Amino acid sequence: MFQRDKVMLGITPTCWTNDDFPLLGNETSWGQVMSEMALAGYEGCSVGHNFPKDRAVLKAELARRGLRVSEPWVSTLFTARAMEQRTIDNFIAQMDFMQEMGGTDVVVAELGGAVHQQPVTPLANKPIFTDAQWDALVAGLNKLGAMAKARGMQLCYHHHMGTGVQTRGEVDRLMAATDPSSVHLLLDTGHLAWSGDDPLEMARAHAKRIRHVHLKDIRPDVIARGTAGSLSFEESIMEGAFTVPGDGAIDFRPILQTLADADFAGWLVVEAEQDPARANPLDHARKAREYLRGIIGF
Repeated sequence: MFQRDKVMLGITPTCWTNDDFPLLGNETSWGQVMSEMALAGYEGCSVGHNFPKDRAVLKAELARRGLRVSEPWVSTLFTARAMEQRTIDNFIAQMDFMQEMGGTDVVVAELGGAVHQQPVTPLANKPIFTDAQWDALVAGLNKLGAMAKARGMQLCYHHHMGTGVQTRGEVDRLMAATDPSSVHLLLDTGHLAWSGDDPLEMARAHAKRIRHVHLKDIRPDVIARGTAGSLSFEESIMEGAFTVPGDGAIDFRPILQTLADADFAGWLVVEAEQDPARANPLDHARKAREYLRGIIGF
């Protein structure tokens, strides 16, 4: 389906422990997380909050297991007051980190007014940006994207539950307004499906802009119960709203075929924020790996 030398399969630490809610799974050591990622057959990962902070140690421990870094995360705050320079400084720091790790992708998401870490139901309480905030976000992302492009890197925007760029319509607006040569899209199948939109249709609409993918599945019955019961994002996760590909309701075959038809090259990253006490991380990592192998052939 894909050119094997141009596509990498990764996984995020959120199957084991969670950066948004650090106490979730925090009893699992970073060494176990890395080792189980490699054991399940992945080539790389994002960096968890409890991974080694010393870059030389981090590189050595990843290399020992045949892993590399797929992406760092940057929370942009262009829609908040007086946060532009801090956002730029954080982005530069993460580009420096990623270049030292030997990668090119930097994942960003606008968290001005975000509610996914708050004790409120995310669909009803997500921020709605004003036109002025949209203008600030677009200008800021174009600036960061140009900075990344100048260094041979690429900015990949992550639409996210509980934020101002969550729905298909909001992603469409962002893609239409930003520079296609330097602001790319991260497709997160689970977040888009939770928002009520179709990840396959978005893949078809923006295939040429998609440079990074988070492969996340959902359990619609859990999401429906959570919405009806006004559960927060964290509470819904604990109930099992997300799971790995092959364990939920999303059919990934046509999504991946759409990307392959558009000559996608980059990281396909399995992700599923789950309670590790209820969903064994290694078992789920292996399940997703076998499911994807059956679709893409490796």
